[in-house]
Amino acid sequence: MTIIEQAELERQQRYIGQIGQCMEAYRSETGFSRRYWIHTYGCQLNENDGEKLAGLLGEMGYLEAAGLREADLIILNTCSVREHADDRLFGNLGRLKNLRQEKPDLVIAVCGCMMKQPEHVARISRSFSFVDLVFGPQDIYRLPELLYLRLLDEKKQYLVGDEDTLVEGLPIHRARRFRALCSIMYGCNNFCTYCIVPYTRGRERSRQPGDILRELRELALSGYREVMLLGQNVNSYGQDFEETGGDIRDFSDLLEAAARENFYRIRFMTSHPKDISEKLLKVMAANPVIEPHLHLPLQSGSNRVLGQMNRQYTREQYLATVTRARQLIPNLAFSTDIIVGFPGETEEDFADTLDIMRQVRFASAFTFLYSKRTGTPAAEMPNPVDPAVMHERFDRLTALQDAHSLAYNRQSLGQTVEILVEGASAKQDQVFSGRTGQNQLVNFTVADPALLPAEARSPDGRIDGSRLEGGLARVRVTDAKTFSLFGVLEAYRP
Repeated sequence: MTIIEQAELERQQRYIGQIGQCMEAYRSETGFSRRYWIHTYGCQLNENDGEKLAGLLGEMGYLEAAGLREADLIILNTCSVREHADDRLFGNLGRLKNLRQEKPDLVIAVCGCMMKQPEHVARISRSFSFVDLVFGPQDIYRLPELLYLRLLDEKKQYLVGDEDTLVEGLPIHRARRFRALCSIMYGCNNFCTYCIVPYTRGRERSRQPGDILRELRELALSGYREVMLLGQNVNSYGQDFEETGGDIRDFSDLLEAAARENFYRIRFMTSHPKDISEKLLKVMAANPVIEPHLHLPLQSGSNRVLGQMNRQYTREQYLATVTRARQLIPNLAFSTDIIVGFPGETEEDFADTLDIMRQVRFASAFTFLYSKRTGTPAAEMPNPVDPAVMHERFDRLTALQDAHSLAYNRQSLGQTVEILVEGASAKQDQVFSGRTGQNQLVNFTVADPALLPAEARSPDGRIDGSRLEGGLARVRVTDAKTFSLFGVLEAYRP
């Protein structure tokens, strides 16, 4: 692991200053500001990376564009985990070609996990020559230098570093006003046979507890009510530390310390079942500020398939963890990830997965058809599952999970739940939304506007959802659907 020293960050700061001078000169001459547009694919870790990219660009004098066509700089922040990630990236790049022809000065950058795979970089170089910058997730801190060299020399800058870096002190532009992301570690050491992450994100690197707690304290003081602690496997936080004798030695200690900060809710993901400890569950049980929700990826219910996946736990161990967690935290909600059609999966293997689903009854699940990732051991495994069989199994699995999700949500009918309001619904006028501590999405209407602060109400009776964001709403649940609850506001406090 390479810790980026302050001297290197100061060097990047000089590039920020030089670009900033150019941006100011452009504003003085034209009356306009240069603008950026970032499209982030994939997980919350990628989203947090996108916030850091936006923070760096803001320091350089760029403003965020309202849309793609208004941008002078476009960054595609890629993810290599999700299915058909390469199709989405290259399809979007193809559409950018015409925009670049319309705007010759447009700068186009591609970064993120996919750029750690040489075949993708080679394809960009070969077929998408209009891409100006390419860099990996470990190279985000060098964006000022790469952009400066591109603007000065008008030469493409391709930099995908090999070192696993750890960088502190980068500026960040938070995408949300009251919910913040905080990456506590980077990389993964598990090498699940289907997963590309250890090859793209590198080995596990834990941030120092003091740096994390300082960030959390600043977030709390800035008014953030919810924070999500992020890592590829948060339960292995601190395993790369040398023995220091400090108070925070593992994720349980860190989570307990975070719970002492002034947040309404603390969330975290993702947890690896092999690393869940009794100590962690007891910390969750003892601290109401930690949400009673645990995302615990199962992937398969078959011991044979779990072994082929290199998941390092058995179905029996997984079920024992769920049982103990529910003993300690009775209102705990479980969500999970499941892969259907892993190479060699038999009907008996798949039946084992359905069996665990019936025993656990997950509140929700992210379900995936197996997708080959070049460079992973599973990509070379024999006995691929026939696509028709895979899709038929997937349909059965999602039907079962939908039934479980609906049954779980129906338990809330008639109850009053408290949610952190996220704002107005994007699809329904005068409907607002937020999430419970169990991570249930709740949509609600306001029958009595007098329950709301005056600044949220307009003279014509309409409600400004942006004025509700970050507030706490008590909602009486009147309807339950598979993926959400619906209700009526009973009380609200900013």
